[in-house]
Parts: sequence; C-alpha cells; structure tokens
Amino acid sequence: MDGGKIMVVDDDSNICELLRLYLEKDDFEVCLAFNGKQALELFEKEKPDLILLDIMLPQLDGWQVCREIRKKSTCPIIMLTAKGEVFDKVLGLELGADDYVVKPFEAKEVVARVKAVLRRSGKNRQKTREVSFDNLYINMENYELRVKGKQIDTPPKEMELIFHLASNPNRVYTRDQLLDEVWGFEYYGDSRTVDVHVKRLREKLDGVSDQWTLKTVWGVGYKFEVHDKDE
Repeated sequence: MDGGKIMVVDDDSNICELLRLYLEKDDFEVCLAFNGKQALELFEKEKPDLILLDIMLPQLDGWQVCREIRKKSTCPIIMLTAKGEVFDKVLGLELGADDYVVKPFEAKEVVARVKAVLRRSGKNRQKTREVSFDNLYINMENYELRVKGKQIDTPPKEMELIFHLASNPNRVYTRDQLLDEVWGFEYYGDSRTVDVHVKRLREKLDGVSDQWTLKTVWGVGYKFEVHDKDE
C-alpha cells in the first residue's frame, strides 16, 4: 500500500477496525494500538506517517501520548475524541496536534482529514525547515528556538506560529488565516487563542533585535516585520 502508514489509537476496537477498513480502501497501511503505553511503543517500532489519537485511553491518555511524541517527532497527529469543548481543542492544539475530530464522526470525513494533513505536512517537509534572523534561529526539524544563541523552551504551537510568520516576512496574516494555516483546520473556538500565543512569543522575543519585530497590525492581525537596514 502506497498511501502511507497510519497509526490508529483507540480503546474501542470497533472504531479501530472501522477506520482500518476505510483507510485500507484508500491504500493506507494501518497499525492499531489500544492504550497509551502501547501507542508509544508502536510509534517507535512502526514510524507512522500520521497518528489518529483518541484522548480517553487506558494507562496513558491522549494528551500524555501527544506530549511524549512531540518531544521527539513532528509526525502529524489528529486528535480523535468524544470531547468537543473548546478547552479540549485548545489544549490539543497547544500540545502540537494538527487536527481535531469529534465523535461521532463519519469515517469518510476522517480519511479526508488524514489526506489533507498529510498534504500539508508533505509540503512543509519540502520547504526549508529552518529560518534565521538577527539574534533569532528557528529549526523545525527538532523544534529548536534560539534567541541570542541561547535555546529557549517553547511549546510546539508557539514554534509553528513564529516559524510560519518568520518564513513569510512582512506578510500580514489575519487571525483566521493563522488558525487555518498553523493550526491546520477549521477552528470553531475563539480566535483569541492566536493572541495568547503571540503574547507568549513576545515575552520571549521582544527587544531581542532592532532588525525585526513581531508586530500587531491593528484591526487585521499580525506579521513578522523585517526592518530596512537603512531605516
């Protein structure tokens, strides 16, 4: 099968088998895990291209699994859960999830989202995964942020947000565009989550250089502004 390898993690065997059926019809290879501990072990063994990850799992929950995987990998993760509250979505996104599907779901929709996330991640892999400016270095292969040469611990979504902005200097993005392009799906919660992430980034980056600024464009959104050296 040449569609890629998908790891499905859910303690409901019926859901696992349903997703396996639909994914295999679309030429994906599928491996299954039924608890959090097994998921981490299987991830190391199988090296999947994408993970469908339930939140409510035995032994280790989906949050813990996502957190552990993000420490060492940028493998795309789609959270799969019966929980639909905004808080759960925001937490999943901040931990580094790429998409979020609420149960009950249509299996065809899940497959469509899998394909969409793989397309996005494929495009990202083809691009340069690092950018650098005065006193700033971002490497998305290992989620490394360096400010004035010092590595700064930064959550995955903050890393992805500053990388996206810095990779497109002087381009203005609306909050909705950032939610779509960084968080990677149609987000139904409060777009102010972008403001929160920008605020946290500014705490790390403000005053670092006079050659660039993480700037608010009032009434529109944000941009990574690179200043003309002659200014």
